[in-house]
Amino acid sequence: MIIATAGHVDHGKTALVRALTGIDTDRLEEEKRRGLSIDLGFAYGETAAGRRFGIVDVPGHERFIRNMLAGVAAIDAVLLVVAADDGPMPQTREHLAILDVLGIARGAVALTKIDRAGPGRVEAAMVEIAALLAGTALAGAPVFPVVAPAGTGVPALRAHLEALADALPERKPAGRFRLAIDRGFSVPGAGLVVTGAVVAGEVGIGDRLLLSPQGIGVRVRGIHAQNSPAERGRAGERCAVNIVPLDQRHVEIARGDWLLAPAAHAPTVRLDIELKLLASEGRALRTGAPVQLHLAAAAVGGRVSILEGRALPPGARGLAQLLLDRPVGALRGDRFVLRDPAARRSIAGGMVLDPAPPARGRARPARLAWLRAMGAESPEAALDAALDTQAGGIDLAAFERAWNLDPAAAEALRARPGLQVLRTGDALLGLSAARWRALLAAIEAALGQQHAQAPETFGLGEAALRRALPPPAPPLPLYGAALAALLREGRLARAGLDLRLPGHRPELSAADTALWARLEPLIAEGGLRPPLPAALATALGLEGPAMLAALQRLARFGLLTQVPPGRFFLPAAIAALAGIAEALAGEGEGAAFDAAAYRDRSGIGRNLSIEVLEYFDRAGLTRRVDKNARRLLRPAAEVFGAPAEPEPAPQSFPSRAGT
Repeated sequence: MIIATAGHVDHGKTALVRALTGIDTDRLEEEKRRGLSIDLGFAYGETAAGRRFGIVDVPGHERFIRNMLAGVAAIDAVLLVVAADDGPMPQTREHLAILDVLGIARGAVALTKIDRAGPGRVEAAMVEIAALLAGTALAGAPVFPVVAPAGTGVPALRAHLEALADALPERKPAGRFRLAIDRGFSVPGAGLVVTGAVVAGEVGIGDRLLLSPQGIGVRVRGIHAQNSPAERGRAGERCAVNIVPLDQRHVEIARGDWLLAPAAHAPTVRLDIELKLLASEGRALRTGAPVQLHLAAAAVGGRVSILEGRALPPGARGLAQLLLDRPVGALRGDRFVLRDPAARRSIAGGMVLDPAPPARGRARPARLAWLRAMGAESPEAALDAALDTQAGGIDLAAFERAWNLDPAAAEALRARPGLQVLRTGDALLGLSAARWRALLAAIEAALGQQHAQAPETFGLGEAALRRALPPPAPPLPLYGAALAALLREGRLARAGLDLRLPGHRPELSAADTALWARLEPLIAEGGLRPPLPAALATALGLEGPAMLAALQRLARFGLLTQVPPGRFFLPAAIAALAGIAEALAGEGEGAAFDAAAYRDRSGIGRNLSIEVLEYFDRAGLTRRVDKNARRLLRPAAEVFGAPAEPEPAPQSFPSRAGT
């Protein structure tokens, strides 16, 4: 367990910690000379049952409030110190407000210096403390009158703190390792050491971690947990970790940095948050207001945007977004405090809901519903709530990173009943199983309606089919996954670029049927380089415009694929040409290939290669990445179906004028 002191300057926090543990937490020469705590101090104790606890002694002076905030960032309980002769003072109230917005509900109050106050004053101070705590998370906390130098009342207070430590459930080291750094220094013969509270996971000697937000890889050389040498450090402990940079370079450590597992490294300048404005504020907090964020041991400036309305009234809670001046490490559930930009007073506090929010659409209804879901007590409850509101699905990798789930917990989450897990490219998408079934049914229904309304057509292209679905249209990754599933299950079929239901068979007119019987062998003879319409017209004794119109009708039936400006390919030839592009991409550096390589491999000539490649760009098979190079976007079979073996391109074709 980690306990922090809190309270006004000169109310006896350091003397009380010394009386409780025998340790003087003022380690700086200036602190000893002035008799004033400036930075964080640390002491440790052990209960009769053998459980160790740490005490963070924080400075009480208003000038050092940032140090106080760093000290209470990851604590389990608080020891609020109030001098009997003074009673609650300004820093008592501010410290208590900070503890309240951080959600600290365990602790006790030490009423110090009772030897300097008469019985009446002690009783009055007790009443003032009860009134001060009323309405906070610490309401009803026990008050212990003490005289620290003489030891009066100290045994009872220590017994209470030990009972808190013994009763605190041992925190499971779940999640990926995260340590909030509050100090970094060099030790002769050992090297770099960082100290702080472990907020998640565990670490062992020899583990490889990252310093964040710098992204510097390090190896763990040694660990002290709760001031004792240890093989491992766990969540809920204060640890000193001896680290060695992997590349042996010089490393600068700042208070507010993190030491963490590489998978937990995700610096961000944007945070979606749940925010409570202190009731003591005289006016509402408005969108665009500058603030200073204190999260873990970090302090960074930024601006706030209120997501529900334009302002948050005093004492109210609401959803907001922070845009920060520099990156910080944050995950869902991290508590924070906001101060005014000049750092004169604390104004608000709350919890991080999403550490990687979008820059646009931050106040749309679906987005707000997502944030409310992220406020749930567990990732399971949050996922269930989000599935009900996110029609486009959930990025599971981002969700698991936000909740700091380790691989085992992530795997268990994905196996939850009612969750459909889809892989779309490199992403993993989670969708309600009911929504998934509804989307597949909607696609089939839209195609069925198209077949009923235009039975002579083969079907719809991907873009047209998406437009035909009930609004809102599914996001492209989800839509692509749905089409792939329906094709894989045989519930859809392809005809060139069109999609159709397997049972749908459009019928050609008798004239076009007869024409197709004559045309198909001629086009097939051309292989990967079919003849131009003019050559076909000459071969069959037709006028050019009539032949072009017939070819376009046949293309609408899916029997041919038109590649502008005027080539008509059999679908098998297009599939084969797409397969060549896929093969070249697999061989090329960076999965890219150029038009010259495609020309040489296909044997169809330069001009036709350009036309085919531009058609592939429009069809979504490839994307042009520079003047000559293209990159494959999707497997060829996913766009055009499996290729058949076409006959090789002939060296000549009867009446091939214009080819």
